[in-house]
Amino acid sequence: IEFIYFHRFAESSIPPWLQGTLLRNGPGLFSVGNTSYKHWFDGMALIHSFTFKDGDVFYKSKFLKSETYKKNIAANRIVVSEFGTMVYPDPCKNIFSKAFSYLMNAIPDFTDNNLINIIRYGKDYYASSEVNYINQIDPLTLDTLGRTNYRNHIAINLATAHPHYDEEGNTYNMGTAIMNFGKPKYVIFKVPANATDKEKKKPALGNVEQICSIPFRSTLYPSYFHSFGMTENYIVFVEQAFKLDILKLATAYFRDVNWGSCLKFDKDDITLIHLVSRKTGKTVNAKYYADAFVVFHHINAYEEDSHVVFDLITYQDSNLYDMFYIHNMKQDVDKFIETNKDFSRPTCQRFVLPLNVDKETPPDTNLVRLQDTTAKAMLKQDGSIYCTPDTIFEGLELPGINYKFNSKKYRYFYGTRVEWSPYPSKIAKVDIATRTHQVWIEEECYPSEPVFVASPDAAEEDDGVILSSVVSFNPQKPPFLVVLDAKSFKEIARATIDTAVHMDLHGLFVFCICKSLWKKASAK
Repeated sequence: IEFIYFHRFAESSIPPWLQGTLLRNGPGLFSVGNTSYKHWFDGMALIHSFTFKDGDVFYKSKFLKSETYKKNIAANRIVVSEFGTMVYPDPCKNIFSKAFSYLMNAIPDFTDNNLINIIRYGKDYYASSEVNYINQIDPLTLDTLGRTNYRNHIAINLATAHPHYDEEGNTYNMGTAIMNFGKPKYVIFKVPANATDKEKKKPALGNVEQICSIPFRSTLYPSYFHSFGMTENYIVFVEQAFKLDILKLATAYFRDVNWGSCLKFDKDDITLIHLVSRKTGKTVNAKYYADAFVVFHHINAYEEDSHVVFDLITYQDSNLYDMFYIHNMKQDVDKFIETNKDFSRPTCQRFVLPLNVDKETPPDTNLVRLQDTTAKAMLKQDGSIYCTPDTIFEGLELPGINYKFNSKKYRYFYGTRVEWSPYPSKIAKVDIATRTHQVWIEEECYPSEPVFVASPDAAEEDDGVILSSVVSFNPQKPPFLVVLDAKSFKEIARATIDTAVHMDLHGLFVFCICKSLWKKASAK
């Protein structure tokens, strides 16, 4: 349930300015009693942290005490449905109890097992996934402080776990309003930096501001989205052909199918790209579109010479989720490669949207005027703009950047190299300007999402370090946190952890929050 571990780095092995805490989130418990989850994304959330102080590092982990966790542990079995695991009434219950359970699940009340990311609203930190519930955590102790329902503050059923933060500390996010709120729509909202109540009696979401709403292109088949882009003046929303079937979702419980099966990719459809002004909430009139693809993670976006440039990771099919069913992940690597060799690889691509279109421009003209990309935006006869991307790199996921360059023109991004396996095998640094990359690798090891921490006196974009939690399939090789120099991409330190550490998904670094934790850990 709880673990604290202390590690002292070798003298001068890490920069003295690295003072703070890396918070991480991911699935950590896959069986309760005699029941087991079917999908890796279903495991109950385990929060862990690495705190740096004067050359020492303290590791801490706790399970998120969500309502889902409490119910499962109390029953000693999985009793709350998840993305890939649908749970049904206890067979010992009477017929009236079963009928009531089926009726209640006609409109899904989603799990609050927030296992994807750690996000900040105001000065509060929350474990998050993509449902209407988030759980506030204490970044110092990792204790669960209480559950918040988005729907009590803004009319949405789903929300992303990948918000954006501006330089003032405001948080921007997106959600989907599906049921009971009038016409279905996508909702973009903002939580101010000062949203946290001084007495901490009200959630930061109590001060949420809706920026705008965008109607669904198809009422019964809204686009799935896991993240979005943001520039200095615009929100970039990709309404993709990977869709949620609302009717199937509403009847999933009755038809004995999981929620994950309600997502379908329509390869014959198109992708619509929406630009929304952060200041006015108005959508740019131009219709930007592209061929169908699947996207989960945006890398970055910025404006240059009357263009919006945005980079994301695309797939040509929606089979990624299938790779993470537990029975697939347990396969021998060679067998997995053979079984899934036709799966689409993640491709880092750049799209460019022209903001100003001369009315006298003839059709089939490429409107992109930037010189450092092959991305095109062709003006069509009906006035719409057809966009084709520039491929930057292949085989990388879980991207991150120096966040000081978020919404600005940038040169480098970092991620995990993905081969034909659900497990990342390397950490990579990609140089967009030269289209080259560097890697860090260690045999038998799987690194997590790399997190960039900038040097406080940085003169260049890649002045800083990369942090990644690393696990191994070799039981004789203990897990560790690796610290890389971001410029040279060479290892400068590692902290070995004398306990099991789970493969995680996402998180963030917070400077200097845990003074009392260092004292407590030192005492232990």
